[in-house]
Amino acid sequence: MAELKYISGFGNECSSEDPRCPGSLPEGQNNPQVCPYNLYAEQLSGSAFTCPRSTNKRSWLYRILPSVSHKPFESIDEGQVTHNWDEVDPDPNQLRWKPFEIPKASQKKVDFVSGLHTLCGAGDIKSNNGLAIHIFLCNTSMENRCFYNSDGDFLIVPQKGNLLIYTEFGKMLVQPNEICVIQRGMRFSIDVFEETRGYILEVYGVHFELPDLGPIGANGLANPRDFLIPIAWYEDRQVPGGYTVINKYQGKLFAAKQDRTRKYYVRIALKSQVLGVGTFRGLLPSPGLTNPGTVSIASSSRLKLPGEASQQDVSPFNVVAWHGNYTPYKYNLKNFMVINSVAFDHADPSIFTVLTAKSVRPGVAIADFVIFPPRWGVADKTFRPPYYHRNCMSEFMGLIRGHYEAKQGGFLPGGGSLHSTMTPHGPDADCFEKASKVKLAPERIADGTMAFMFESSLSLAVTKWGLKASRCLDENYHKCWEPLKSHFTPNSRNPAEPN
Repeated sequence: MAELKYISGFGNECSSEDPRCPGSLPEGQNNPQVCPYNLYAEQLSGSAFTCPRSTNKRSWLYRILPSVSHKPFESIDEGQVTHNWDEVDPDPNQLRWKPFEIPKASQKKVDFVSGLHTLCGAGDIKSNNGLAIHIFLCNTSMENRCFYNSDGDFLIVPQKGNLLIYTEFGKMLVQPNEICVIQRGMRFSIDVFEETRGYILEVYGVHFELPDLGPIGANGLANPRDFLIPIAWYEDRQVPGGYTVINKYQGKLFAAKQDRTRKYYVRIALKSQVLGVGTFRGLLPSPGLTNPGTVSIASSSRLKLPGEASQQDVSPFNVVAWHGNYTPYKYNLKNFMVINSVAFDHADPSIFTVLTAKSVRPGVAIADFVIFPPRWGVADKTFRPPYYHRNCMSEFMGLIRGHYEAKQGGFLPGGGSLHSTMTPHGPDADCFEKASKVKLAPERIADGTMAFMFESSLSLAVTKWGLKASRCLDENYHKCWEPLKSHFTPNSRNPAEPN
C-alpha cells in the first residue's frame, strides 16, 4: 500500500481535493447551483448552527451521490453493544480484566462492528450527556459495510493490529501507539490484517479538545501540529449485492443499503410531440441538439419512468473534495511532550492529558484521555510510583504494550482495570516495598510501555458482558494489596534512610 498523506493540525479550517479531480472544490461559495464535475454539495454539521465561532464545527463535502441515497434503515441485532447501565447491580470493587480474547478467524469471522463490546458507561444518549467504553475484538475486514455513530464521537485506541480506516474524508492508517478520533456522524469502514484488539472511548454530545495549558504556556503536552487529518480520496465502484450502512442511533444498531438510483430528467420529443418526462442526472445531450433539455429517440424506444430507473449499489466513500473543520484525525502518542516533576513529589496525572471532552462545569471533564508514556523520573526524596488514591472521578486504565509501573504483573496488554468513584487503589505490595527502599537516582520510567487512562466525572456502570460474559474478569485482583503491612513506628518519627 502506498504511503498515505495527511494534513497537519488540530481543529483547523482545511480543504482537500482528490488529485484525480483538480478544481473539484467550488470557488467562492459552498453550494453552487451546479458543482464542479456535477457533484453534490452536502454539509456535515458537528455543532449547532449558532454555536460561537470558536466551537462551531462543520464541513462541506462534494460527492458523487449524497449520503441520503440509501434504503430505509431497519433494526439489527446489537450483539454486545448496549447503553443499558442497569443490566446488573452496581459493583464498587476494584476491577481488573485479563486480556480480552480475540475470536479466531478459523472459527468465526468477526469484523469491527460485529466485534464491538460495551464494557461500561454512564449517562443518557438521548440528552447528549455521558460516555461509554467499548472493547473491539475482530479478525476480518468490514467488507462492503460501513458504520457511523449518531450518538457521539469514537476515540479509538488500537492495541493489537493495524487499522486501515476508510472515511468520507480519506484514508488513515492507525497503528498501536497511535489513536484516532472519528467524530459523530462520519461514515467509516475498517480493514484489519490480523487478529485485532483495542479500546474505544465514546462521548455523547461533546467533542474532544486539547486541554488548556494554563501556566504551562503556549507549548507542551499534545501539540496541535502533530495531529493528522486525511486527504480527500474517493471510490466510485459498484458493489454487487449491495453496500450496507450501519448506524448506531440511541444505542441501537440499524442497517440500510446504499444505492445509486439514476433518475432521468429528460424531455423526450418525437415528431414535435412531447411523449413524457423521465428523470436523469449526469446524461449529456446528443451533439447538435438545439435545446439541451431535449433528446430525440426512436418511436420504438421505451420511456423509462422514475419507478423503473436502473439501480447500482455503490460505496459511500464517494467524496471527491471537502473543506471545513469537522474531520476525523489521528495522533501518534510518541509525539506527546511530557512534563514532570524535577524536584520532589508528583504533579497530578492530569499533566499527561492528551485530549479532553469538557462538561458544562469548568475544569470538570465528561472524559479525559490520559497516557503514561516513557519519561525520566528524577524527583528527590519521593515515592515515585503513582500514589495511593481515592478519587471523585472514575478511572479506566488500559495497556497498549509493556508493563505498567505500579503493577508489574497481572495488568497485561489488551486487558484493563476500573477503579470507580471513591474506590481506593494504588501500587501493589511488591511495588511499594521496592520503591520505598530503592536508592534514588535519575532513571528512565516506562521505556517500552504505553499505558493510558479514560477518566470521567461520571460514575460508570459495568455491563453484564464486562462482569460475566467476557469471562476475563480477574477474580483475584484484590489480592495484590493483601500483602501490604504496617510499617508504623510510634516511637520513632524519622524513618530509616534507604541504603
